Amino acid sequence: MEAPEALVIDLLAFLKAGPRPYGEVMEAWRTSCPRLPVWEDAVDLGLVQRERDLVILTEAGKNLLASRS
Repeated sequence: MEAPEALVIDLLAFLKAGPRPYGEVMEAWRTSCPRLPVWEDAVDLGLVQRERDLVILTEAGKNLLASRS
């Protein structure tokens, strides 16, 4: 597994317990490095989504995380 993919899985695990406030997720997962766009990759792949001020796992995110366990 490549590093960015591993980091996306880490983000999904971070959200597994339930929705988290958007600000908390951005504080923990935003990056200024264009080579490691963890948040952007997870959103583009449909693994997480923002609902108002919360970030949640999508069904695709839950399924990917379950397949990695």
